[in-house]
Amino acid sequence: MERTAPPRETAAPTPSGAPDPLVPGSLDGVPRQRGPRDRPVAEARPSAPAAEPVPRRIRPWRLLPTPTGTPFTFGYAFLLCLTSLISAHADPALVHALLQGSSTDVTHLLRTPELVLLGSALWVAGGVTSPFAIAFVLVLTALERRIGGLRTAGVFLLGHVLATLATEVPVGLAVLAGHLPDSSLHRLDYGVSFGVAAGIGALSGLLPPWLRLPLLAGFGWMLLQDLLAFTDPMTNWGHLIALAIGIATWPVVRRWYAARLGSAGA
Repeated sequence: MERTAPPRETAAPTPSGAPDPLVPGSLDGVPRQRGPRDRPVAEARPSAPAAEPVPRRIRPWRLLPTPTGTPFTFGYAFLLCLTSLISAHADPALVHALLQGSSTDVTHLLRTPELVLLGSALWVAGGVTSPFAIAFVLVLTALERRIGGLRTAGVFLLGHVLATLATEVPVGLAVLAGHLPDSSLHRLDYGVSFGVAAGIGALSGLLPPWLRLPLLAGFGWMLLQDLLAFTDPMTNWGHLIALAIGIATWPVVRRWYAARLGSAGA
């Protein structure tokens, strides 16, 4: 007895408006609904062109101190202008007495070290038009904008005090040993040059190499020429010592500069 196979059931065509049973979540009455497999691949959007770096604008006025931007340098420069006017227009006897009382010679360092170390930094040897006076304004302004006023004052005082002691202590020892006369104990010594030299050394560590190397080479060569001239060897040695002190502060001032940049960008 032959058995005939049951007729195959043909799937009824799905009406155009009916939901597709193979596509979950399709809606009734909405034609041509796309499922996950039918979704076209999103076209890749063209990447936006990289923004070109904006060149830094040169602002020459930032080379000079301002009351708000660099209060330490501005106030100190104003004070030096006052003392320079006094030394230029006051009675010469009074000026000599003031300078002698502020001198960081061995005698004054033994009697009133704190007073003369601070007082000697209130005068500019040669007046406000001297090279060290101009360097004071430019160097300390640039340094203060990078590490702040208090830290700039610390670098300045460090060079001023240590270089003064490094030059005056040997004088006192030489007098005690009989190699120098007693008049060397009363040498007139004042000015901001030691602090400025330390500031130049510290600032050079924050500059790019193409500025750092010419600055150190030019300033160092000038100091060596003064030393070879042998007009004031103790002061000339003090300038070189102060420059070396400023260079020795590079690790510290670089950390201060990085911390200041980080706080400004936060």
